[in-house]
Amino acid sequence: MKMSQPFKDKVVVVTGGSSGIGYATAIALAEQGAQTAVIADINQSGLESAVAYGNQHELSIESMQLDVSSAENVERMIKTVLDKHGRLDCAVNNAGIEGEMKPTHECSEENWDRVMGVNLKGIWLSMKYELQAMLAQGSGSIVNVSSTAGVGGLPQWSAYSASKHGVLGLTKTAALEYAKTGVRINAVCPGAIETAMTDRIIEREPSMKEMYVQLEPVGRMGQPAEVAQAILWLLSEEASFVTGHAMHVDGGFLSF
Repeated sequence: MKMSQPFKDKVVVVTGGSSGIGYATAIALAEQGAQTAVIADINQSGLESAVAYGNQHELSIESMQLDVSSAENVERMIKTVLDKHGRLDCAVNNAGIEGEMKPTHECSEENWDRVMGVNLKGIWLSMKYELQAMLAQGSGSIVNVSSTAGVGGLPQWSAYSASKHGVLGLTKTAALEYAKTGVRINAVCPGAIETAMTDRIIEREPSMKEMYVQLEPVGRMGQPAEVAQAILWLLSEEASFVTGHAMHVDGGFLSF
């Protein structure tokens, strides 16, 4: 049976796409017919692996190294996409870091600035230039990746939680600003997902793995592909009446 191709001929950009949720999302978009999936990430080796996978499976995947906290980098990325492909149909703003695991009074200014620079400023910059492209063409769909930590508190992760709350504020504000323009903006709030980020956290604090599993009512951590499917739905025309929404993909965690 031939796979459905709801993203046929679409040009899409995924930041933080060299691993985890971003990688799973970019691959799924390419598999579902995207004209090209542009993966943008600071991790060059991860980008090379993604492109190699695309070549091996005859998927249209391009890569671009960038720092999302740099306006110059982000503006150049969108300009490059437009110069080459003429349009930008979908964007997934996923790049993010966890920062240090410390209580609020021990959070360093350096850690705060770094986490905010990537997780919040990076998404704002990405939206800024994506929106300019989409407004010019009169259509587009954006999904920002927040977290369950963007809905509730997360002890020991003040900068991370604050940044993810900010992502939801940005998402909802922009969704209202552009609701009548043909551009939709939504967010996903993943729970505990098995990614390189959670691997790093568990490596530093092994007890976190059991805690993650216990926190999830379904009794397990999620997979990147499960979040990717939620993102694809929000990006697609099937969600044409959905904007400003924060979808929880969390195994029931936020249902408590």
